[in-house]
This record gives sequence, C-alpha cells and structure tokens, in this order.
Amino acid sequence: MHAYLGLHVVERGVIFVDLSLAQIASLGAAMAVWQGYEPQDPAVYWMSLGFTLIGAALFATVKGHAARIPQEAIIGIAYAVASAAVILTLSKAAGEAEHLRDMLVGNILSVQWPDVWLTSLIYLAIGVFHYVFRRRFLDISIDADAVAARGVSVRFWDFLFYASFGFVVTRSVAIAGVLLVFCYLIVPSVGGMLFAERIGTRLAIGWVMGTVVSLLGMYFSVQFDLPTGATIACTFGLVLAAMAAARPLLRRRA
Repeated sequence: MHAYLGLHVVERGVIFVDLSLAQIASLGAAMAVWQGYEPQDPAVYWMSLGFTLIGAALFATVKGHAARIPQEAIIGIAYAVASAAVILTLSKAAGEAEHLRDMLVGNILSVQWPDVWLTSLIYLAIGVFHYVFRRRFLDISIDADAVAARGVSVRFWDFLFYASFGFVVTRSVAIAGVLLVFCYLIVPSVGGMLFAERIGTRLAIGWVMGTVVSLLGMYFSVQFDLPTGATIACTFGLVLAAMAAARPLLRRRA
C-alpha cells in the first residue's frame, strides 16, 4: 500500500506531503495524550485521524495548479508548524521524551496481532477504493491540468486521495513512527524509478525492495540491539544508495 501511494506522491511532485500528514497525525495523537488518554486508547487514533483529514482538506484546497503560492510551500509550512506543536504539546505531558521517540521511530516489534489484523483491514479497504478509481487517480497524478480541462473537479479527487492517504498514514504512524512511514512511502518509489518507466514495474520493484529492506532492518535491529524503526530507515538509505550505484553498471551490460 505504501509503495503504491508513494508512486502517486512522487508523480505529483509533492514529496513531503506524506511527512507533513504524518506529522499532523502525530499532532492529533499528541493532543489526545496531553488530554490524559493512554497512547493505546482508541480516542488517540480518532483524534489523530481527525487532524489528518483536516490536513487532507487543506492540501486539496490549496492545490490550485496556477496558484500563486506553491503547494509544496504550504506542505512544508504545515510540517514545520505541526512538528513544533507536537513538541509544545508533549512538553506538558508526562513521559514526553518517550512519546516523542515513539512518534518519530515507533516501536514496530511490540505490535500486537489485533493491531496487525485491524491495520490489514484498513489497508484492504483503501486498496479496494484505489483499485476501483485507479484510472482517475493515476490520470490526475500524471497530468492534473489535462484532467481539469475535461471538466473534472480535481480538488474533489485530490481530497479523496489525501483523505485515503490519511487513513493509511494515521494507522502506520501509530505503529512505525513518522520517519519510517516516510521511508516506506518514498524510498521504494524512488528505487522503482531508477530501473523502470512503467508504473506496474515500478510498483513491483518497490514491493520487493520494501520487503527485503524490512527483513534486513529487523535482522540488524535484533542482531545488534538497535532501535528497529531507525535501523530499517537507515537500511532503506543504504539499499537505495546501492541500487543507484548499480544502475549505471546494469545499463552498460544492457
């Protein structure tokens, strides 16, 4: 799911929208913790989701392809403000350092099976939704101006995209943290772009890369007693660098 959504994010040229939405989701969770809820309480998830949907509406509204202020600037501002607000909010909550660490890198090895099944159901629902409307979302990601010229409300479809994106981000941030979610969304997509032009091939490469890196990262984490989220994120960087270095060699042989 993350590799697929990452393809759209890269095609749209809004690379940091996932990082920004993830941070907005963290702000919602931080607000709930500040109000006295335990991190595992359902209220934390719902408040996080509510904040994320507000962010989705904001990004869809300011999309305007001829807008004076670039959308990426708004996304960057939202990320910076949300990050600062998380720090301010958790500074008034007990155990602030632990909460901040969990929101950044998560604690993926402590996830319980009920969380796995619930996350799978959410991803399945979002996957079906995107499969049904895959052509419309892909057309907008590739050439939004051409779609708008046909009389289609691009802002409406952008909101649906960012809202569905928000469901995935809200759930994954609670499990893996902001940094790892960003890596899962963007790095496999970039890895796919290094070796393929077709969307389907990029997606396949991204899925394989994400699976291999996850297994390697968890192995290194257990073997060397390192934080799992940060280890997987660094492994993503190393594998992407290796793929980029191997690309010219493979092209020469071809």
